[in-house]
Amino acid sequence: MVIIGARRGGCVRVALAAQGELAEYYLWRPAAPDGVNDLYTGRVDAVLPALAGCFVALGPDLSGFLPDSAGGRGQSVGTYLTVRVTRSPQGGKGPRLAVQPGVAPGESPGLIKRGPGPLIELAQAHGRAEILVDDYELMASLRPALEGRLRHQADAFAPFEDEAAALAEPTAALPHGARLHITPAPAATLLDIDAAAASAMAPLALNQSLIPALCRQIVLRNLSGALLIDFAGLKSAQRAKLAEPLKAALALDPLKPRLLGFSHHGFAELTRPRIRPALHELT
Repeated sequence: MVIIGARRGGCVRVALAAQGELAEYYLWRPAAPDGVNDLYTGRVDAVLPALAGCFVALGPDLSGFLPDSAGGRGQSVGTYLTVRVTRSPQGGKGPRLAVQPGVAPGESPGLIKRGPGPLIELAQAHGRAEILVDDYELMASLRPALEGRLRHQADAFAPFEDEAAALAEPTAALPHGARLHITPAPAATLLDIDAAAASAMAPLALNQSLIPALCRQIVLRNLSGALLIDFAGLKSAQRAKLAEPLKAALALDPLKPRLLGFSHHGFAELTRPRIRPALHELT
């Protein structure tokens, strides 16, 4: 397993590769981070029982939502507390927060410490992975956290250039000549499988064979929130036979999405935690 950091201007492409194949992919802008795992001194500005949480001021122009389940229960307006960003601002909404125990808040709302970013987080999650970086300045900035694990390799990202570029497109090639069409909307993302050249295959066998590649695209593109999958040409009686293979593939996802079932329109309904913005929001 290898972690790669490839700098291009102000953006770092971060990849986790396993057996020569992309397993996870992120775009990281160190000068404009997404905020995940940032620590803030916050001030409770509004308690909203109807929303099961409260709004917390993080600075002059930034506020976030602290759910009751993440430490918001029992808070009162004017209370100062230390919070951690658990979901970056996205979709026009501010960050999602959680109370951070053991860290004293400051005297006014503001940033205490930036989160480590996706490269260091991957390194922490995969302690034995080799870390290849193509830029000496980037290596220097990472060295305090990853001393002894970094190695410079100018062409480290080269084997993944084409696939990373393809992730910016709203379609993806699937096995057997099938295609995946991805349509994001504010409330949900639709993933439509087009059998295309694979239409001669039996629909159930085709869709079962496509599930691993489909779930891999979800991870690489960091699609999250509500996901609706329209499988290709299945009769209603066959849909339930996809549930177990789909659950097995989703279990390999680091964010552990859940299959909620199949809708009356035949969509497989998933929910995947929103943490970092989806790739299409960044590109």
